[in-house]
Amino acid sequence: MLIRKYEMPWRRAYESYAGIAWCVALISFVTISVREELPWRFTGPLAVVCLWMAVLRMGQALRILVVRASLSGRAMQIVTTKELGKLCKNPEHVFLGFGFEWLPVHSQRLYELAKVNFRDYAVSPSLLRWLGYEVSPQPDSEIGLPYIHGVEPREQALYRPLQNFEGGTLLVGTTQSGKGVALASLITQAVRRGDVVIIVDPKNSHRLKRAAIRACEDYRERDTFIEFHPAFPETGVRLDFTFNWQKPTEIASRIQSIMAPDTAGAFSAFGWDAVNVVVQGLVDLEERPNLMKLTKYIEGGIEPVLEASLRRFFDTILGPTWRDQPDMKKLLNDAQRGNLKRPSEAASTDLLAFVAFYEHHVPQNQRNKVIDSQVRTFRHNREHYQKITANLLPILSMLTSGDLGLSLSPDPFDADDVRAIMNFEKIERGGHVLYMCLDSLPDPSVASAIGALSLADLAARAGMRYNLGGYRRISLFVDEVSNVINQPLIEILNKGAEGGIFTTCAMQTLADLAKRLGSEDAARMALGNLNNLIALRSKDRPTQDFIVETFGKTAIHTLRVGLNNASDAHLGDFTSAYSSQLTESMEELIPADILGKLPNLQYFASVSGGRIIKGRFPILNPDYDRPASEAPT
Repeated sequence: MLIRKYEMPWRRAYESYAGIAWCVALISFVTISVREELPWRFTGPLAVVCLWMAVLRMGQALRILVVRASLSGRAMQIVTTKELGKLCKNPEHVFLGFGFEWLPVHSQRLYELAKVNFRDYAVSPSLLRWLGYEVSPQPDSEIGLPYIHGVEPREQALYRPLQNFEGGTLLVGTTQSGKGVALASLITQAVRRGDVVIIVDPKNSHRLKRAAIRACEDYRERDTFIEFHPAFPETGVRLDFTFNWQKPTEIASRIQSIMAPDTAGAFSAFGWDAVNVVVQGLVDLEERPNLMKLTKYIEGGIEPVLEASLRRFFDTILGPTWRDQPDMKKLLNDAQRGNLKRPSEAASTDLLAFVAFYEHHVPQNQRNKVIDSQVRTFRHNREHYQKITANLLPILSMLTSGDLGLSLSPDPFDADDVRAIMNFEKIERGGHVLYMCLDSLPDPSVASAIGALSLADLAARAGMRYNLGGYRRISLFVDEVSNVINQPLIEILNKGAEGGIFTTCAMQTLADLAKRLGSEDAARMALGNLNNLIALRSKDRPTQDFIVETFGKTAIHTLRVGLNNASDAHLGDFTSAYSSQLTESMEELIPADILGKLPNLQYFASVSGGRIIKGRFPILNPDYDRPASEAPT
C-alpha cells in the first residue's frame, strides 16, 4: 500500500498543454455565446467547466515549473554582525541559517534526480522572481551541485530552541566545506547571549578570532575578549590549568589524561602516582602546585620536597629541639661520614639522616601518609624510576619549555610580567570570551598536550559546578576535535549539560577520531554523546555512513515501465503490451554519495531529537560594514 502520493516533477509540464486546450475551449464557448449561435444557458456551464479545468491544469503546470526552476540552487550569502543580530532576536533560539525541514517528498525528488541530467530540466530563475520568490542562483564556478538545495523552492530562517543543544553538537565536514563559517555564526550568537565562551582552535583560524572580537565589540565590552597563543605569548594571557581543584589527586588525573595510553596501563598508573606524590607534598607544605614545580621535582628528584616535609613534620611532632636528640645527632654524624646509603646524588646528608630517623625512630601510628609516599619514591631505584616515568617527562617538558612554561605556570610574584593570570574560574566569573589557539601546524605534539590539558581542567571545573552549582552558561567550541579529544572531553560531553556546558565539536572525518582514540568503535562511542549532528560536505565513506545512519530511512517510490512488441512472419500480425508497476522500498533518507556533492556552507542536520533539516549558513563577515581603516590587520 502506497501511503504517500507518487510525484515526478522532473519532466515536461504536460499539464500546460491540457491547460492551453481548456483555454481554447473556453474562448470557443464564449465566442459562440457572444455570436448567439447557442443560448448562454448551454454554453455558460461549459465555459465555467473549461475555466475551472484551465486554472487547475495551469496551476499544476506552474507547480512543476516552480520546482524545476529551483534546481538552480542558492548562491553564498554574506551577512554582517548587525544583520545576524536582527536574525537572532530571541536569545532562547539558535539560528541555523536558511533552509527547510527535510521531508520524504524531498528524498523522493533527490532519488529521481539521480536518474536524469538536472540541467535538462532547469528553468530560468526569473520565473521564481516573477512569482515572488527571492532567488540568487548558485554560480557554476562554486563547488557542489545546486539541485540538492533546490528540491524545495521556498526556504526560511531556521531556528531551534537553545535547550535542544544542551546535549552537545557535532559539526562534521571536509576541508573548506564551511565549518569555520558555521562556528563563527554559533560563536557570535553565544557571545550575544552573554555566555562564557571558550574556543579551542588548533589551527589559529583568523575568521573565528575576528568573529569573536567583533561580537565582543558589538554586544559586550572589548576587554571581554582574551586570547592565548603559544607562539605569541606576549600578546595574550597566562593560563594556570592547575589552579582550580577540590582534591589534590585531580591534578594528577589531569596530567594522566594527556599521557599517551599504554596497553597494560601500568606506565600511566606510575605516572599518575609520580605526579600525585609531588602534588601531595607541595600541598602539605602549603605551596600551590604548577607544571614547572611538577617537572622540577619529578625530573630532578623528590628530595627538596621530602626534606622540607620532614623538617615540618619533626617540628610538629618532636618540638623545636628535635635536632638535639641523641638518635638524630648520631644519624647526622653517620651521614656526614658516609655511613648511610645515598639513593641519589641529589640527597643531602641532612636528608639521609632525617629519612633514617623517620623510618626507625618514628612510631607507625605517628607517621604521615604523604611523607610515607615521598620516602617510598626517595628509596626507589633511580634508574628504574626514570624508566617508569618515561612517558610522563616528555609531556611535562613540552608544557614547561621556554616562554610556554612561564605562560602555563604563571608566577604571581613576578613583577616584570604584567600579563593577566587567568584560570577557568576567573574566566567564568568575569564572563570572558577565551580564544585559545594551539598552533598545531608547526608543533602538533605541544598543541595536542595543551588542548588536552585545558579540557581536563575544564572537566574538573564542570565537576565543581556540578557539585556546587554554576555561575553562568558556558559555550565550549572545539575545532578539529580529533587533535585534542581525551577522556575529560568525553566526560564533558557525557555529563557537561548538568554543569551548564554547551559543547560544539567540529571534525573532518571519523577516521581522524578513530586514530586518536584507538579504534572506530571508540570514536563512535565518543560521538554517541553528541545529540545534534550538522553534516557539511564529506568525502570519506565511513564518515558518510555514520552520518546517514543518524538520519535514518524513508519510503521511496520506484516506477517500473515495460513495453513488449512482437510480430511473426505473417504480414499484419503484430502484438504490443505495456505495463507499469509502482513499488515502495525503505531507503536512506539522504543518499550517502549526496554528502560528497554538497556546495560549500550547505548542510544536512539532525537536531532536536531527530528533526531533519536542510540548510545553508550565510558567511559572517565581521568587517563587512565598517571602514577599512577600522578593520583589524
